[in-house]
Order: sequence, then C-alpha cells, then structure tokens
Amino acid sequence: MDKVRVATVWLSGCAGCHMSLLDIDEALIDLAARIELCNSPLTDLKVFPEDGVDVTLIEGAIGNEEHLEIARTTRARSKIVISLGDCAVTGNVPALRNGIPTDELIESIYGKRETTNGALPYEVVPRLLERVRPVHEVIPVDFFLHGCPPPAGLIAKALLALLDGKTPELTGADLKFG
Repeated sequence: MDKVRVATVWLSGCAGCHMSLLDIDEALIDLAARIELCNSPLTDLKVFPEDGVDVTLIEGAIGNEEHLEIARTTRARSKIVISLGDCAVTGNVPALRNGIPTDELIESIYGKRETTNGALPYEVVPRLLERVRPVHEVIPVDFFLHGCPPPAGLIAKALLALLDGKTPELTGADLKFG
C-alpha cells in the first residue's frame, strides 16, 4: 500500500498547532503506518517537495514576503490544503500588528543603531507585509480546523477521515464526515 504524502508548514504563529498534532497520542501510530511525513518543521526539511504532496496542514498566518511565497508554493504542490488553527484561519495573534506601519515596527524592534549601516535588516529578515493575512486570503484552502490550537482529537479525526476517503466538515464544535 502506498503511503499518503503529508506535509506541515509553520508560518506566523506559536507552534501550538504542531504541538497539538504531536499530542494525538495513539493515533500517531495509526498515522505513521499510513503516511509519509515529507515536509515539516518536525523533520527540519527546508524545501517543500517538488513532486507533490497529498495533504498539507498550514499553521500560522501570512505575515511576510517569505510566507507569501511558501503559501503559493504549498498550494501549487498540494492536492489538499488545511488551515490549521486560528492564526491560519483568521490571522489571530499575529494580526495584532495590523495597522502599525511595518518599517516603524521593524525599526522599533531592531533600532537604527543596531542595524547594518543604519538600514533595516531586510537582507536577513523577510520584509513584512503591510497586513497579516489568514491563509485563505492568499491561496485556496480546502478545509479549516479551528482552535488555538485545534484539539488533538479533532486533528486526528480529520486526518484519519481523509485517509479513509471521507470528507471532513466542520459544523460548530463537531467534526462530521460526509
């Protein structure tokens, strides 16, 4: 049996969704037998697979130019994209910076004297977007798993349903399958 290729991506967020994914306990054993984790901060792979992925979970909002490129590449190379957690779904905490001019924000963090030649560090720090955006504002998303972070059981239920060829639907706080 061929394993389903699964990837995870971490953008602007706290990593709580990845921790919740790891907290699915014994479901990890079932998943390990059925999936190939081909890209993830959990595996420390830096380049998204060019040969395609079946399911990608994206944690975090899109806050800078690098995230924008990662999201577009992820969508182009993934059959199914899932927004994982409230940062990916709504922008949540990373979006609190919306409304603050980005150069002013970077300058307040780094200070002009601490930067190279008095310039903002855009050679090593990706340029911030003017506004943090949820993933679905940038690329089409197939499913949304809400929560901060989503409960581990919900993540497990959704992944196992997809592996079984079912379509997860989020209705209120319950995950149902059609």
